[in-house]
Amino acid sequence: MKSIQLFIATLFVFFAISNSSAQKILLDSLDISDTIKVKSIKTHSPTKATLFSTAIPGLGQAYNKKYWKMPIIYAGIGTSMYFALSNHKSFKKFKNAYSIRIDGDPNAIDEYEGILTADGLLSNIDYHQRNRDLSYIVAGLFYVLQIVDAAVDAHLFNFPKNDNLSFNLQPSLELTSNNQLSKGFRLVINL
Repeated sequence: MKSIQLFIATLFVFFAISNSSAQKILLDSLDISDTIKVKSIKTHSPTKATLFSTAIPGLGQAYNKKYWKMPIIYAGIGTSMYFALSNHKSFKKFKNAYSIRIDGDPNAIDEYEGILTADGLLSNIDYHQRNRDLSYIVAGLFYVLQIVDAAVDAHLFNFPKNDNLSFNLQPSLELTSNNQLSKGFRLVINL
């Protein structure tokens, strides 16, 4: 039983190593005395980019060689998390002050005594809770959008980038089927 498992593991390692290296194809020809080396085209995997970005934000952009996007991602997620934690801290402070105020103990005095009423404390609790939740949502959106960006960018990695691709908006006059002039614009795409 162990020898079969060892054999399967050896085959798996052999095929994994042989498929991961770039392959060279040698062609022989009667007219050419030298061999022609043809390089295989390395594919860029959108799945890898997506998984990398899911595991660590920005890693998919590094895989796609779009290093300039990484600081934007970390700034967006970091700023959102900063505001989420700051609002959570204020939320807890106002919530503790409110609980001290309504506990009924005359010896316990909160830090907002004489500054805010109980309704003012509740208003601040709601404000900071809403902003904390919104900050978490924005951080989550940055996280999801960077995954989508890595996947789309990986799909378009081998897309030809040349100056021939252009979009032009041109005025248009056309004759309709009932012999009237139709004025407008048309979008011309040059590939």
